[in-house]
Amino acid sequence: MTSKVSTPDETAHLTNQVLQDRVTLLRKKNKLTLNQLASLSGVSRSMLSQIERGQANPTLAVTFRIAQAFGISIGELVEQAGSSANIDIVHADDPNNLFRTDKECTIRTLSPLHTEKSVEFYELKIAAKSSLKSAAHFEGARELLTVTEGSASIESGTTHCVLGVGDTAHYRADVEHCIKNTGKEELVCFLVVTYQ
Repeated sequence: MTSKVSTPDETAHLTNQVLQDRVTLLRKKNKLTLNQLASLSGVSRSMLSQIERGQANPTLAVTFRIAQAFGISIGELVEQAGSSANIDIVHADDPNNLFRTDKECTIRTLSPLHTEKSVEFYELKIAAKSSLKSAAHFEGARELLTVTEGSASIESGTTHCVLGVGDTAHYRADVEHCIKNTGKEELVCFLVVTYQ
């Protein structure tokens, strides 16, 4: 059995086809117009239109700016469906996943750092009698918090609730909100943040 070796022109054509399809798909998935994507990326509307129609061979710098606008790497922008790993691992001992760590609070990111960020997943550890106060996130943001050890008090705007082990709260995060450890031991919980 022999396999065909692609010529540089065939490889470039395939890469452009993947880029054309991915830019169109991501733009529509994110409900962006060409003008909005142009504004986000710094790439002209006409160049974006040419890329989506397969009539342009963009430079590396242009491709990088488009990928940045979508919050992904160039590799993710031009990879073919099914060519990436099916499993991403977030290792417990990877210091890059520590969003915050001090005597009051540890926040560890459980979401792969390179993924699109409409959903974020965290492990929170809050010391006894300490709290995690947050300013309002983007409009429509919500949080889902599940307590695995200890007890917590949640404030979202003017609403308040108390949670014990196994309890879950779903609340608005587009207003000021706070997670307080109301117990004498460390509070351990999982937090999912969603953005609309």
